Amino acid sequence: MQKIVSLGEVMMRLTPPGKQKLRQAISLDILYSGSEANVTGALSLWGMQGIHVSRFPDNELGHAAIGWLRQRRMDTSYIQMGGERLGLYFVEQGAMSRPTIITYDRLPSAFSSVNKGMFKWDEILEGAEWFHWSGITPALSAGAADVLMEALTVCAAKGITVSGDINFRSGLWRYGKTPVEIMSPMLALTQVVVASENDTRTIFGIAAGKDKGNGFISICSQMQSRFPAIRYMITSPREQISATHNRLSGWLWNGTDFMETRNYNMEQIVERIGSGDTFMAGFIYAALQGWNDQQKIDFATASAVLKHSFEGDIMLGSVEQVLQVMEGDTGGRIVR
Repeated sequence: MQKIVSLGEVMMRLTPPGKQKLRQAISLDILYSGSEANVTGALSLWGMQGIHVSRFPDNELGHAAIGWLRQRRMDTSYIQMGGERLGLYFVEQGAMSRPTIITYDRLPSAFSSVNKGMFKWDEILEGAEWFHWSGITPALSAGAADVLMEALTVCAAKGITVSGDINFRSGLWRYGKTPVEIMSPMLALTQVVVASENDTRTIFGIAAGKDKGNGFISICSQMQSRFPAIRYMITSPREQISATHNRLSGWLWNGTDFMETRNYNMEQIVERIGSGDTFMAGFIYAALQGWNDQQKIDFATASAVLKHSFEGDIMLGSVEQVLQVMEGDTGGRIVR
C-alpha cells in the first residue's frame, strides 16, 4: 500500500442548514476539515495509506475530530494531543449571485502552538512515497513553519516526492515574517506546486507574460528559475458564472510542455470547498500510478469536478466515478 503523509491543521466546520445565513440559523451542521487532510482523505478513500499529522486539544472536540478523520480511513497514529482549542470556521453556502462566505475563528489553536522537535519525522516518513503541505501551515505561526521545514528536510534526505499548494491567506501572516522569506526554502524542496497567478505575483513578484495558457507558462518558467527543484506546476482555472454554476479546467507544465484538459461546465454545484484539495489528490494518485502527464492532469481535474457534487470538504467519490467523468460520462444517470 502506497504511503502518503500530510501535515496541517484540522478545524471544526459549522454550517447552517441549506442556504441559510448565520443570522438566520438556529442549528449548525458539524464537519471537520483542513486543506492538507482533505488531500489525504481522498487518497485514503482511493486505497492508499494516508497519514495526517496534526495536533488537537485533549478534549471532546479533539477526540471527535480524530474519530471523524478515522471514519475517512485516515491514519491518525501521529496526531498529538495538547494545546488549548480546536480552530473553528463557519460556512454560509452561496446561491445564485450570493457568494459563499467563510468566517474563521481559528487562532490561537492547538496546532498553531506546535514547535520544532515535537514530531518524529524520521519515523513518520519512513517508507513514504509522497508528502503534501500547503501555505496555510507556515502562515499560522513560526512554530508551525519550523515543524514543516523539519518534515521537508527529512523528505529531501529520504528522496520523498513533495507537493505544495501555496494557498496564500493574507489574514494569517501575523507573526512578523513574510510569506516570501518563509516559503522560499520550502519551495526549494518541493517538486510539484499548485499556484495561481495571484499567489505568485503577491508573494514572489512573478506575474504572467503573454503566452499560451494565459501566461501560465511564463509564470512556471520564472518559478522554476527561482526554485529549480520544481518539476511540475499545476492549476485549475475557474470561470464563475454564479455561486452554483462554474466552469473548470486543468493546466499542467512539466518543465517543457504545457498541457490542458477540456473545460467542464458545472451546473447546480453542491459544494465548492475542498475541490482544489481534491485536484491535488487526483494528481498525486495519477502520479503514483505511473500515468503519463496528460492523464495526470485529466484525472486531477475530473476529481475536482466530481468533488463539486458532494457536501463537505473531503472527496467521497471513487476512482471509478472519477474515471467516468474523465471519460466524458457527466450525465448523472441512475446506477442500478
